[in-house]
Amino acid sequence: MTERTGWSARRQDALLTAAVVAIGVADTWSKPSNGLLTGQPIALVAAASGAVGLALWWRRRHPGVVAAVVMVGYVIAFTPVALAVAMYTVGECYRNIRALVPFGVAGCAAGILALLAGPPSDWELRDLVFVLSLILGPLVLGFAVGIRRDLAVESQTTIEALERERHLLVERAKTGERSRIARELHDVVAHRCGNIVLTAGALKVSPHAQDPAVGRAAELIREEGHQALEELREVLGVLTPGRKGDTDGTDDTDQGTAPHPDVSQLDTLVERAGQHGRPVELRISGHPETLPAPVQRAIHRIVQEGLTNAAKHAPGAQVAVLVECRLDGVEVQVTNGPPTGSHGVEPPPSGGNGLIGLAERVSLLDGTFSAGPYDGGYRIDAFIPHRRPTTDTDTGE
Repeated sequence: MTERTGWSARRQDALLTAAVVAIGVADTWSKPSNGLLTGQPIALVAAASGAVGLALWWRRRHPGVVAAVVMVGYVIAFTPVALAVAMYTVGECYRNIRALVPFGVAGCAAGILALLAGPPSDWELRDLVFVLSLILGPLVLGFAVGIRRDLAVESQTTIEALERERHLLVERAKTGERSRIARELHDVVAHRCGNIVLTAGALKVSPHAQDPAVGRAAELIREEGHQALEELREVLGVLTPGRKGDTDGTDDTDQGTAPHPDVSQLDTLVERAGQHGRPVELRISGHPETLPAPVQRAIHRIVQEGLTNAAKHAPGAQVAVLVECRLDGVEVQVTNGPPTGSHGVEPPPSGGNGLIGLAERVSLLDGTFSAGPYDGGYRIDAFIPHRRPTTDTDTGE
């Protein structure tokens, strides 16, 4: 890109130089009496005017030297267009008023000398005003354009710095909120889960546990509590600052933490559901273990939430879990029939927040999600399309 811009500038300089040379030569042929070469052969004056115009080829690299050469050429061959371009370049390249004043004075002096070099009766006061305006006007205009360009660059730099600062403040706010959520989860949820595990353990060794059903229920409660604590530690590891987690969509494990849930744990979910007395049929088509980690985590959470909802609202119902890998993506369905039994106790309240979280998770993976009554029961259906590895987006475990 830089090389292309440089060539464009050279072409512009070449075009401008050729135009100034052509104008100077044409002006010489139409008005041969100019400058110190007044009365000299037209060919000599035209050659001198063309040479002065050619000096503009180096105006960007040596603006001051080119301006001085053009001033001398202006006195000799009267080249007003070349002098105007040279003065504009000086004003554009220099930003110091003290540096521009000598060029302005020298340019005015060159203009007066060029008028005096011609016939005494060949110019009037208005000619002097025109010549001085032709010299000072481009100088001031070039200075204004240069200042405006500097201000534009400075403004862009300031905007970029403010944008970086805003992004940093947003990241700090996110980190602070994640830390606060992690503390709340640790202080409240982890404490309650720990009490449940301890209570289940105490129940298992109590005299009431002589009943096999009670002992089995206590063991299941203890195992579920342990699993809840492990998953909670996993979430806390993501929320805690300074931990990689899986927010970048590439790291699947953290140093010192357990692996994140994936499709390899679906059998475990189904087995636990069976231990709780829920008949579950699992069907897996294709190779979901080859899917990106964020997609595998989404599949795991969908199945987990579907089994949990079936346990809450459809006790004893048959549950069917389908994970189908297709060419265009992967489809996950969790379908339960109508309830055939009762909990014995009132099911815990549910506001559907788990389904909302699943819909957000699937949406972040550019997928579709639906959940609702189906054939007397309930179905959760999600489809996640295949994505390029470079654009995998984590869902923020």
